Amino acid sequence: MAMVVAAAVFLRWLPHHGWFVGTLVGGAIAAALAINLTQKHRFHRAVRGINRETMPPHIGSTAAVAASVVVLALLGIYTVLFLPLQP
Repeated sequence: MAMVVAAAVFLRWLPHHGWFVGTLVGGAIAAALAINLTQKHRFHRAVRGINRETMPPHIGSTAAVAASVVVLALLGIYTVLFLPLQP
């Protein structure tokens, strides 16, 4: 849900910063879809872990979400600081 909210915030920038903001919106929506599509797998993995009384962390999905947040943040900072404002 946070990625969808971030996409909505990026949409507000569209009239001011132009087409590049579409990259931010697309990236946030793609990350939100990826998280949503893999949610069922993570849920079943957690259930199996609870039943087995052991559940190692899934570093890959955590790193992917962290990387997407960092990339979107850096692109957002780039947009605000370096792209000219549209008249």
